[in-house]
Amino acid sequence: MPKEDYAIVLDFLPTGYPNSYSNEPIAQALGTRYFTLLELVPRRGINLLLQQKVYIGPDKRPEIERIKGRLPYSKLTHTAQEELEKAIETIILENEKKFVEFFNKAGPVTIRMHSLELLPGIGKKHMQEILEEREKKPFESFQDLSSRVKLLPDPVRMIKEKVLEELRGEAKYYIFVRPPEAGERHRKRRF
Repeated sequence: MPKEDYAIVLDFLPTGYPNSYSNEPIAQALGTRYFTLLELVPRRGINLLLQQKVYIGPDKRPEIERIKGRLPYSKLTHTAQEELEKAIETIILENEKKFVEFFNKAGPVTIRMHSLELLPGIGKKHMQEILEEREKKPFESFQDLSSRVKLLPDPVRMIKEKVLEELRGEAKYYIFVRPPEAGERHRKRRF
């Protein structure tokens, strides 16, 4: 299974969780490639900042000692939940080309439903218009998408809302977030 290389810190608890037997420092973070919610243990003496991007890949990690594992949305602290939308938006904007590519290549999920319709604010009419416009010429940016598809809701906002739905476990289909592992609700990843 592919792993995350970077994560954005959503909360940093220098003395660990309240009411915990361990006083090990903990960071709750969001992976930048698959939007994986993670629990991280920082190196001794390292203080992390909210929204700080940290390396968590296979090579030497300057700030992070180890990755404890995946974290369900329900276990996020209040602070982490508040920071989540900003982190998602940062990831979307930093990877605009990848997300614009979704609009260029998304296909059907079922005979009656298209992947584009899974985004909040896209119905049959917007979907059809996106499909027609991308046939003429692939979209190059969010601005290009918004200017060519009439009255389309903000693409960044639509993607952010879909990612939040998937992270909360409220999605039937997962487009952007790594689906829950075995034992949790599992659906096939489509993008």
